[in-house]
Amino acid sequence: MTVPAKGSSRERILARIRAAVQDAAEPPPVLRDYRDSHQPDDPARLLDLLAANLADYRAVVHRCTGAELPAVIGRILAERGSRTLLVPDGVPEDWLSGTAVERVRDHPPLAPDRLDAVDSVLTGCALAVAETGTIVLDAGPGQGRRALTLVPDHHLCVVRTADQVVASVPQALPRLDPSRPQTWISGPSATSDIELDRVEGVHGPRTLEVVLVG
Repeated sequence: MTVPAKGSSRERILARIRAAVQDAAEPPPVLRDYRDSHQPDDPARLLDLLAANLADYRAVVHRCTGAELPAVIGRILAERGSRTLLVPDGVPEDWLSGTAVERVRDHPPLAPDRLDAVDSVLTGCALAVAETGTIVLDAGPGQGRRALTLVPDHHLCVVRTADQVVASVPQALPRLDPSRPQTWISGPSATSDIELDRVEGVHGPRTLEVVLVG
C-alpha cells in the first residue's frame, strides 16, 4: 500500500497504521468471563462494607428501619440546626413527617444563589456501590436535577438497602440508564492544594450524610 504524500498529519498517520496492520491476523475475541465482584453474596456483609467505605470517605452514616426513617431525618436536621430543607419532587411525604423545618421546592427552578442559601437538601438515590463507597444519582424521582446536590452545603441521602445496594461498579452499570445525567459521589466534595491541605465543600456539599434504610 502506498502512503499518500499529501493530506493532513492525521491522514498520513492513519494511512501508515492501515498499511502496517493490513496483513495482520484477526485478534482473538475478548473474554468477558472475569468476576464482577470481590464480595461474597451476603447482604449483611455487603451493607457493612458500604457503611465502612462511606465512613472512610468522611461521609456520616446512619442506619435505621423504614419506620424509624422520619425520626432519624428529623433528628439529623435538628442537630445540624437546619431551618430550610430543599425537597426534590418524588421524595416520599412520609420521610418528612418527623421534620419541622421549612420545605423549599425547586419549581420554578431555583437560581444558584437561592440554592446556596438552603441549609440542607434531602434526596434518594439510584444506587449505592459497596466496594467503592459510592452513591449514584441519576435525576430520577426523589433526586432532582444535578445542581440540587452540588450547591447546598449539606446533602442528606437515603439509600434503600433492600434494592439499591450493589457490590461493585460492574454490577451497577447494567442497572443504570446511560442516557440519564449521572452523578457518582464518594464522600463530601474535597480537594487538596500542592501542600496536600484538604479543603471540603469546593465542588459540592461540605457534608454528606447517608441513611441506610433496612
